[in-house]
Amino acid sequence: MTGHLHLGVALDGYGWHPEAWRHTPDGEPVTSGRYWSNLAATAERGLLDFVTFDDALTPQRRRRAEIEPRWLAGRPDAVLVASRVAPTTRHIGLIPVATVTHTEPFHVSKAIATLDFVSRGRAGWQVRISGTPHESELFGRRDLSAVDLFEEASDAVEVARRLWDSWEDDAVIRDATTGRFIDRDKLHYIDFVGKYFSVKGPSITPRPPQGQPVVAALAHARPAYEFASRIADLVFITPKDDGSLRSILGEVAQVGGNRLKVYADVFVSFSGITDERSDALVFDGTPTALVDLIMDWQQMGIDGIRLRPSVNVTDLPAIVDDVVPILQRANRFRMGYDEGETLRHRLGLPAAENRYTEASS
Repeated sequence: MTGHLHLGVALDGYGWHPEAWRHTPDGEPVTSGRYWSNLAATAERGLLDFVTFDDALTPQRRRRAEIEPRWLAGRPDAVLVASRVAPTTRHIGLIPVATVTHTEPFHVSKAIATLDFVSRGRAGWQVRISGTPHESELFGRRDLSAVDLFEEASDAVEVARRLWDSWEDDAVIRDATTGRFIDRDKLHYIDFVGKYFSVKGPSITPRPPQGQPVVAALAHARPAYEFASRIADLVFITPKDDGSLRSILGEVAQVGGNRLKVYADVFVSFSGITDERSDALVFDGTPTALVDLIMDWQQMGIDGIRLRPSVNVTDLPAIVDDVVPILQRANRFRMGYDEGETLRHRLGLPAAENRYTEASS
């Protein structure tokens, strides 16, 4: 592949190293909206495609119920963080994680639709499932032993997508002459009935500016690749080297993921603060070496790279001020954003047609 590279950045806590807080000077806490707005502004200064905001049903990035006292504990809600950041940015895409296993898709769909309105067409949604008993116990509503979590999540995304389409783009007419605010014929029941959900609709939120906000998934193995190929526009993969990248791309293609945009995750440190427990490749080198890796992997067939800064306050500025200029000098990265561009358009995704408009036309 040739042409301009695509770069995103993943934000979580003080960084992707679980003890990044020890390397972060006293300042805004992770519960501060200003903290996240400043990080997003830095990423936007680097002209990155998007930022993702990580989230989970656990206070730490671990599957165990016990709290590790050395690690950052506590996190704000990612969708609300993205909505707080949206008015302080103009161009960068905003993709929060929202877990579907214990969450009603009706609520998630209107939250992401609202984010798309607030950001004027820059919203996405990284879908996550939750399979641990202690997370289930937080809600105490059901036994997950008989639930196929990927199947349930697929239904949840399908419900959300139908709800996004349940208002036609021109449903709001504001006709003072007839006294009608809305054309009722342009609202549609979705009438979804599945194994896990029965949702009538329509949404209470009008159709988002993008029609369909970008849906993403993180995938480590074949069942997750299959899930992403069914429901997502964008998949984040975690190769460890060139060989595993080739293997993963082959698996994604085998399960029908040829239409997916594929971004490879890389844990990035420029100061030796690394975490070998990372599920993604751990990079600890110079900006030039990172650029070489990025360009090599693009040649192998990925659409983009999502970088995970080890320590946000030091590694994110290095990405913006050192890595991006090298790519720009090589004519491999944009020199500016296109005004008014949606996230779908930036990622090269097709315009989202409304299924109900097509059915009634």
